[in-house]
Order: sequence, then structure tokens, then C-alpha cells
Amino acid sequence: MRQYLFHGLVYLLAIAGGAALATEAHAEAGQLTVRIGYLGYQPARGPLLSNVIPEPEDAGLRGAQLAITDSNSTGRFLKHGYQLSPVQASSPEQLLAEAKQLHQTGLRLFVVNAPTDSVLQLADALPDSLLINAGSPADELRGAQCRGNLLHSLPSRAMLTDALAQFLAVRKWQRWFLVVGQQPDDQAYAASLRRAAGRFGAQLVAEKPWSFDNDQRRSAQAEMPLFTQTAEYDVVLVADERGDFGEYLPYNTWYPRPVAGTQGLTATGWHKTVETYGAAQLQKRFEALAGRWMNDRDFAAWIAVRSIASAITRLKTDDAVAIRKLALSADLPLDGFKGRKLSYRDWDGQLRQPILLVHPRALVSTSPQDGFLHPVSELDSLGYDRPETQCRQFAVGDSTPQEG
Repeated sequence: MRQYLFHGLVYLLAIAGGAALATEAHAEAGQLTVRIGYLGYQPARGPLLSNVIPEPEDAGLRGAQLAITDSNSTGRFLKHGYQLSPVQASSPEQLLAEAKQLHQTGLRLFVVNAPTDSVLQLADALPDSLLINAGSPADELRGAQCRGNLLHSLPSRAMLTDALAQFLAVRKWQRWFLVVGQQPDDQAYAASLRRAAGRFGAQLVAEKPWSFDNDQRRSAQAEMPLFTQTAEYDVVLVADERGDFGEYLPYNTWYPRPVAGTQGLTATGWHKTVETYGAAQLQKRFEALAGRWMNDRDFAAWIAVRSIASAITRLKTDDAVAIRKLALSADLPLDGFKGRKLSYRDWDGQLRQPILLVHPRALVSTSPQDGFLHPVSELDSLGYDRPETQCRQFAVGDSTPQEG
């Protein structure tokens, strides 16, 4: 009798187990699994002439990972699951090869944290995919070299320098002394500063190239005052993205004047001192995940993944073409903890967003500044506006962003 009962119990458990497996399989069949690729490559910076604090090696990647966690916390109610396929390459060739491998597996959604040349190479190699640039601020990626399958969550250099120029105009610091480094990125940042000066009525009273090749840690106090001796200025603007010399200009200038640009007062898409509009919760979640502060690359990757997830929530599909179309419309406002709804410009794919003006320990201001108006969105007073764009890869419409 016990033997029959035992076999009966086994039979019932087998039926129950089979039913559970069938239910699980049915749930998996009804769930939309979204795969997003993270493509990261940063070339070696080379020897620096200062003791500048290097950027974290996982900058960007950690932001994407947090966004996957955030997206899954809300997506599970809609039966949407998000997975990140990260690539951290040591060369442009490896980055392209691994991106193509992911593409062959069916992946069509990518967040890219790489230099300008690699971003263009990837966009051209994956024409049926949607790529969001979270690593290069190059204006040409939003202009003459734009690609129709490429959006940008990181602010452009033009947005950063316009944000700074607006603040300087409000403070009436309109006489600029510009110091430019030797690197190509320094030249690009300086060109963007000159454009901003013309837009917002500043005067370049002097400009000097930084041609020294020595470490300034011991000699800055003696050399910097002499180097900055020129026509009187209200502010020193620095173009030194790599950090070779700019850190030694504050408090060492000939005239006692503020320093701004890539050092001193800087414009950025995100900073550790941002706490308003719910940003403190984002900062805490990131610190718990990464064990460090969130920077602008982390935020750009985070908002890129969240852009994709927000679009999928509305569309109920992970089709790259449909997501791109929705992102460029006025129907996908995004919450980026910056006090306004964010959205992508339909003429160049750039995410319009407020720009933070900070020094290392505090938030100073946020641009656009009060009084700088725009017929559509004040956020479009930063960077290249619709009439100025040289991008011809987008069907320029007349969508009006939603702000809040």
C-alpha cells in the first residue's frame, strides 16, 4: 500500500512540476527580452604634464549598468527584461570586430563610449542599428559628419561653451583671455569658445597658445603670472581637455581674475554635486553600484539606456527604426533629474538638456540662464540650433519638445 502511495505522490509531483515548467515557458514566451550593447574604447592618454586625476576606467559602463537595473525594476511589470552586452576594447579594430559579432547575433541597439573616429566607423558599419553616442562631444558628429542612425546623449562642445558664455554674459565678464593647448581636442574646444564669444557678445582681448613642454608643479607660481600678462581681461578661458596645464592657472594669473573652460569653472552634463529634482537618489544608487561618484560619461550612458527603455515601454517593441522615430518626435520626453523634460533634437539627434556649471566642490549655476529666450525651447539656445545645423542625414521636421 505504501508503495502505491509513493508512486502516486511521485506522479502528482511530476504533473505539478510539468505544469510549473509549462507556466514558466509560457511566461518566458510572453516576455520581451531587450539586448543593448555597450561599446567602450578609450585610447591611452599618453604622458601628462600635470598630476591631474585620471578618469575612471569604467566611466560610462557603470552608468549603463545602473540604467539596466533601473529599467528592469519597472520593466518587470510589463514583462520587459533588459540585458547589457558590454564590450571594453583595447583598440578601434577590436571594438569594430566585437560590435559586428554582437550585430550578427541580432543585437541592434548600442550605446557607444568611444572617440569620434570610432563612433563614425561603427555608425557606418551598422547602418540598420541605432547607436547613441555617450562618449564624444565633437560638434562635427552633430553637424557635417552626422549619421542618421546616430543619436547623442553626451552634450556637444558647442552646448558646453554656449552654457559657459551665457553665464559669463550674465556676470558681465565679457573680456576674455583665451589660452589654448596643443592637442587636437584643445583646438576643437577653443574653436567652440570663439563661436560662443561671437554668439553672446564677448570680446577676445588676447589669445595665447600653450607651447611649454615642462611640468608646472614646481614653476607655476613663477611662470604663470608672466605668461598671463597681457591686455586687461575679466576672465581667463582655458582649452586644455587633457589636463596638461590648466589646473595651474587658478590663483596664478597676472590679474586676479576667475578661470573657466576646461579647468576652473567648467560646463558639464553631470557632476557629483547635483542633488535637486531627485538627483540625490540617482547619485546614491550609482555610488552603491560603482563605489565612486557619477560623472558625465556615466550619466550619458545612463540616459542613453533609459531613452531606449522609455521608447520600448511605449512601443512594446525593440525595433531600432521605430525607437529612433519615436526618440526624434515630441512624444518621448525623458526624466533626467535636471528639472526639465529632456528630448532629442530632430535635426541632429542631440539630446537637449540643461548644462551644469561647476567647480570641483560645488554647483555654481545651470544654463540656459534666465533671459536667454528661444521660440521653441530655451534649451535650444545651447549648441547648434535648427537654422544653423549642417547635418543633412535627418529629416528636419517641426516637432516641439515637451518641457516640464
